[in-house]
Amino acid sequence: MKVGVVTFPGSLDDHDAQRAVRLGGHEAVALWHGDHDLRGVDAVVLPGGFSYGDYLRCGAISRFSPVMTEVVEAAGRGLPVLGICNGFQVLCEAHLLPGALIRNDHRKFVCRDQRLRIENNRTAWTAGYEEGQEVTIVLKNGEGGYVADEPTLERLEGEGLVVARYLDDNPNGSLREIAGITNPAGNVVGLMPHPEHSVEELTGSGTDGLAFFTSLAASAFA
Repeated sequence: MKVGVVTFPGSLDDHDAQRAVRLGGHEAVALWHGDHDLRGVDAVVLPGGFSYGDYLRCGAISRFSPVMTEVVEAAGRGLPVLGICNGFQVLCEAHLLPGALIRNDHRKFVCRDQRLRIENNRTAWTAGYEEGQEVTIVLKNGEGGYVADEPTLERLEGEGLVVARYLDDNPNGSLREIAGITNPAGNVVGLMPHPEHSVEELTGSGTDGLAFFTSLAASAFA
C-alpha cells in the first residue's frame, strides 16, 4: 500500500513515521501541507511535532492547510487516517474526531515508555492486535490530556470507540485514561503515544508499535 505522511511546518516525527511505514511493509509517500492532492495514497499518517509552532492551539492552524481539505474529504470516503500526538490534535481540530487535547495536568512535558491496553482492534490501524492486548509504546507530549464532555465520553465508551487506554498511571490527566480513539467507521484513529518510535529493537523501546502500521494490510480497509 502507498501511505502518505504529511509534513507541516514544525513536524518533527515525519521521517520516523515514514520509516515505520516502510518497516510495516508499505511504500511511504511524502506529502506537504500545501499539497492539493493526496497523490493516490491508500492511507495517510499525520505525524507528531509542533505544527505551526502550536500557535493558537495545537493543531488549530494545521487544520486549515490545503492538504487537510483533501484528508477530510478522503476520510469521509473511508480512507484510513492515523493521527499521532500532534496529528491527533489536528484530527480533533478538523472535527474528524471528537474532543480535544489540552496541557498535561501536571504542567510538565512527559517522555517515557508507556504501557497501554488496546481496547478496539476493529480499526484500520489496530487490526494486528488482540483486543485487550497490553503493549508498551513511547509517549512524549506536553499537551496530551484528552478531554470531552460527558455525553461524548459516554458515547465513546458505549460504542467501543476508545482504541487505547493508559495503564499503571495517567501520564497527562486524560479523562478515563483515554490514549486514543476512533471514528465509528474505524478508518480514522487518533493516538497520543508514538508507535513510530516503537518499531525496532535498535531504539531500545521494543516493537509493540509496529502493528499500527502492519495492521493496514490485515484490516478490511486494505
